[in-house]
Amino acid sequence: MSKVTANTVRGVQSLLRSGVKGNYSAGNGLYLSVNGENVGSWLLRYQMDGKRQRMGFGSVENVTLAEAREMAAEQKALIAKGINPKDSRADAKNQALAKVITFDDVARDYIEAKRHEWKNAKHAYQWERTLEVYASPVIGHLAPADITTDHVIQVLKPIWQTKAETGRRVRNRIEIILNAAKARKLRTGENVAAWRGNLELLMPSMKKQARHMPALPWQRIPDFWQALTQSEAMAAPALMLTLLTGVRSGEARFAHWDEFNLQEKTWTIPAERMKAGKPHRVPLSRAVMDILASIPKVPSGLLFEGAKEGVEISNTAMIMLVRRMDEADKKQGGQGWRSFNDEVIVPHGFRSTFRDWAAEATNTPNIVAEQALSHVVGNAVEAAYRRGDLLERRRELMEAWANYVTQPSASNVLPLRKEA
Repeated sequence: MSKVTANTVRGVQSLLRSGVKGNYSAGNGLYLSVNGENVGSWLLRYQMDGKRQRMGFGSVENVTLAEAREMAAEQKALIAKGINPKDSRADAKNQALAKVITFDDVARDYIEAKRHEWKNAKHAYQWERTLEVYASPVIGHLAPADITTDHVIQVLKPIWQTKAETGRRVRNRIEIILNAAKARKLRTGENVAAWRGNLELLMPSMKKQARHMPALPWQRIPDFWQALTQSEAMAAPALMLTLLTGVRSGEARFAHWDEFNLQEKTWTIPAERMKAGKPHRVPLSRAVMDILASIPKVPSGLLFEGAKEGVEISNTAMIMLVRRMDEADKKQGGQGWRSFNDEVIVPHGFRSTFRDWAAEATNTPNIVAEQALSHVVGNAVEAAYRRGDLLERRRELMEAWANYVTQPSASNVLPLRKEA
């Protein structure tokens, strides 16, 4: 009587009925593994890189002999190409997992991972909010691997021109989330939200339109300062710092004590808060140092904490303070604090006031004044050769500006030394 094998359906049935434990050849490296009466499974034996390996194909209750042979043939084809079937199965598992995890899932994990690095709760909230409002309705439910350039354009198109700054942030955040997905092996290939070489070829350039913020004529700024020093509003010190340093109001509102070097009299604003995406050193005048000395420190480390603990003062608080000052001045028979177009000035307008003063009342070179405002000056070649940030020359300029602003009368103009 010949030995019973598993290379026929009848042979498989006979071996299972007997229940004799062992591995029985079904041909071509495929074996029936009998574990008891009518209990068995299929396995493939093969050799890769000089090592014997095995791979299971499932129970005989779920996989027939024909199906097991078909599966064995598929794996043998991979082996012939030098591919380990186990690695191929792991890749398939990862791909299946990638189909389950969505863009929203990756975004949520990324924000949680980075939350402790961000200096305030509002930054995390802004990430969550912008992605929730603009990205999630279009790509939130999709697996990262399924997101295409067309999807990203669909997200950005409604806001690209009408809400340019929001559009820029949304695009950047989508790009970061997709990079995070790639790091988790949830997608491959180029980032479909990248600007260079991708979206820049498909979408209109985001023109930076100059927004003429209502600004006070520089001749009136000392009088405004004297009125501001009389205010006991929570936003007053933040407004003072913004005015004397020439920074954007957002850069001042989010300021933390650990950004200041009081010994060197400098304030380094981190790249993530700068419009140009680069750190910016601000020289601190004597007047600014006096303001810093008057600000009580709070546990959050913020210079200007709002009504809610751990949250920075709002831009609205600063704007409303100026409006109240405008109303108070007009009630006292003054002109109010308004621009040439009779608009109430805003904190961002102090930058224009400073720039006009530097151009009209001093001999400051253009490059120094522009650097003080953290503007990009010159072309790429010029920037490459100019490695420094002109800190000491800006320090002279900002000290003169502070002296002028804090004078009781706008008639005291302090021109700087004429440059050689």
